[in-house]
Amino acid sequence: MNILLKVTGLKVAYGGIQAVKGVDFEVREGELVSLIGSNGAGKTTTMKAITGILPVNDGDIEYLGRSIRGQGPWDLVKQGLAMVPEGRGVFARMTIVENLQMGAYIRNDKAQVLADIDRVFTIFPRLKERRDQLAGTLSGGEQQMLAMGRGLMSRPKVLLLDEPSMGLSPLMVDKIFEVVREVYEQGVTILLVEQNASRALGIANRGYVMDSGLVTMSGDAKEMLNDPKVRAAYLGE
Repeated sequence: MNILLKVTGLKVAYGGIQAVKGVDFEVREGELVSLIGSNGAGKTTTMKAITGILPVNDGDIEYLGRSIRGQGPWDLVKQGLAMVPEGRGVFARMTIVENLQMGAYIRNDKAQVLADIDRVFTIFPRLKERRDQLAGTLSGGEQQMLAMGRGLMSRPKVLLLDEPSMGLSPLMVDKIFEVVREVYEQGVTILLVEQNASRALGIANRGYVMDSGLVTMSGDAKEMLNDPKVRAAYLGE
């Protein structure tokens, strides 16, 4: 399998603190890779550095075999690298449809954009029922669905999902993970950052554990799920 995303020796300082201290990992074409770790481990900072939101102090990020270090989010979305951020970040005063259209701002194929909005509504029937509702009036789970749908509208090759289950009810967490698997099965390569280690490893091919700004463990996701050290540290066993 081709390596789509490769992070080498990544170091990122955030607010005067060295949050990421030399991280290495890769995501191959057709994989769902989970990056797990406790709060403050450096997972979100890593995602922001990959997508050009935060500057990189050292190391490199390669996408499709080329360094993308220093490129902005706008350029990366055009190249097929999109992130659904932690905290959802929907446009509260726009409708669901308008939010989805914003996800397709780099595209000019109007007919296909409409078809892709219908595709998002197939994945998220609840959004279709509320298509003209303002995003700010949606529940947290519905906003997460909308953020994921908006991310898909750019037709990404690699979709980065940052803590999609955060703050959601157990029932909505089930739904979100179902959708992550469905999107993956439709052919989108996914890098999933999650504190919910058991759910993240349960749907992934491979996993990486981050702790205090470093990758401390990696391997087959199912094997990691059964690893006593992982279970003790992240699954409360």
